Amino acid sequence: ETQTILTIHSHVITKNRRIGVTHSDPRTWNLHIRDVQEADRGWYMCQINTDPMKSQAGFLNVVVPPDILDHPTSTDMVVREGSTVALTCAASGSPNPSIVWRREAGEAIVLNDGTQAMTYEGAVLNISRVNRLHMGAYLCIASNGVPPSVSKRIMLTVHFPPMIWIQNQLIGSREGQQLTLECHSEAFPKSINYWTRDKGEIIAHGPKYEPVLVEQMYKVIMRLTIKALGPG
Repeated sequence: ETQTILTIHSHVITKNRRIGVTHSDPRTWNLHIRDVQEADRGWYMCQINTDPMKSQAGFLNVVVPPDILDHPTSTDMVVREGSTVALTCAASGSPNPSIVWRREAGEAIVLNDGTQAMTYEGAVLNISRVNRLHMGAYLCIASNGVPPSVSKRIMLTVHFPPMIWIQNQLIGSREGQQLTLECHSEAFPKSINYWTRDKGEIIAHGPKYEPVLVEQMYKVIMRLTIKALGPG
């Protein structure tokens, strides 16, 4: 192993300007390292040239807070439903950081075996047969006991074609009464939703009809209130 002389007595030998030495009393010498860097980690030995020679060694361990690397850490992803996805989070630091995944807003992570977990530990989060329940923001959090911990937000967007259904296919009411029809749809990117009559004309908001859309991410609830039922 290569050894480098840093100081002799009260003189600095190394060209490293961050190194200094002080001699406070006849029996004590102090080695100073300013702006400690990770490269400074290692063994340091002080030596007294007596006969016999005496020496004492100490190890300097430099801890470094975690930092998430741009590569190969994943960026925001857009995939089709049914695809396989690998979300990757790479981090540097000393000691080596551990990686924990969470979903934003406290949602559970849906694992490949169908179970759910609030956290997942590991540098790579594999998701096979992605579906709409996996869509959302994922946080990869790197920590190694040296504050602060760091995190990165990765948005997983899942595209799938529209599907539509109604809870009650047949609804009856007396003439002149008010009636509300309800229809549910799911799609992403968001679909264009509207009501039509049997001849195809689009039903607009007016004195007789009141259409309402309630949207939540990829889900839409469509309600159509008919204010006064008539034979037409």
